[in-house]
Amino acid sequence: MNLELSAVWMRVQSLLQGFIVTIPNILIGLLVFLVFLLIARLARNAVTGLAERSGQPRGVSLVFSRTVSWLVLAVGVLTALTVIFPTLTAASLFGALGVSGVAIGFAFKDIFQNLLAGILILVTRPFRIGDQIVSGDHEGVVEDIQVRATLLRTYDNRRVVIPNSELYTNRVTVNTAYEHRRLAVTVGIGYGDDIAAARKLILETLKGLDGLLQDPAPSVLVRELGDFSVNLEVRFWIDPPVRKEAVETQDSVLEAIKNALPAAGFDLPFPTQQVLYHDQTETADGNRREQREGWPAREDNPQSRQQARREAQQTLPHPEARQP
Repeated sequence: MNLELSAVWMRVQSLLQGFIVTIPNILIGLLVFLVFLLIARLARNAVTGLAERSGQPRGVSLVFSRTVSWLVLAVGVLTALTVIFPTLTAASLFGALGVSGVAIGFAFKDIFQNLLAGILILVTRPFRIGDQIVSGDHEGVVEDIQVRATLLRTYDNRRVVIPNSELYTNRVTVNTAYEHRRLAVTVGIGYGDDIAAARKLILETLKGLDGLLQDPAPSVLVRELGDFSVNLEVRFWIDPPVRKEAVETQDSVLEAIKNALPAAGFDLPFPTQQVLYHDQTETADGNRREQREGWPAREDNPQSRQQARREAQQTLPHPEARQP
């Protein structure tokens, strides 16, 4: 079978001729794209400089500079395509993009949502890079606020990537939003202890600790009459309000109070239970002067049932004495 290759050769020649004719357009298109690439870099530097001069945070300047750079590059790509392919007009290109934009929008809805949330976070600045925040089950330091997500470094040195839409729509606690931060620890004293004296001793103890602010001054409040102790809430302020400072200050406060209260005769009761049998209930359930855990001391200790029974037996006449 004889193969006719002339038609194929003519087709190859036509393609080669078309490619050779298109080479100048390709070169011009590449040159145009390089010009737009230079413009994008200049625009990014200009936006970064403007943001720094206006006092905007680093995250804001990064996002807006990148956004401007991408827009300039997108225009450069479209312009280069129209130069390389003269039959591709701007109207037809934007028309095709408009038709496919709906499908792209549905497909990348979450991405666009996170993009918008990231821009709003950077503009409204509920928190900044370097702040310590709590979001849901995650707590840590904000390392970076990107277009799609925020990077959080936990205190045990792990990275958590949180979508911006989640941070923007849910509750976020910013621990370092203000210069000072108030902390509180709970201390229990016995029911027989003097609350005013315990409060005075705790405040005097806190005056000698480093890291505690004296303005605002610490305070001690009766928080609860618990099952076995009077619970006092010790409040104090720290600066800076970071996690490391909070943990170390709480440690020093609890240690100082634990050493000071028992040394001054105050009781630090722990949970106790008392099981009473039928012959041990009131008239009195024990010697309250000696029983310290949660019981107030009193002078007029009534007798227990056992003591009352023994005394009653002693006052009864002897059986032999009742014989005539």
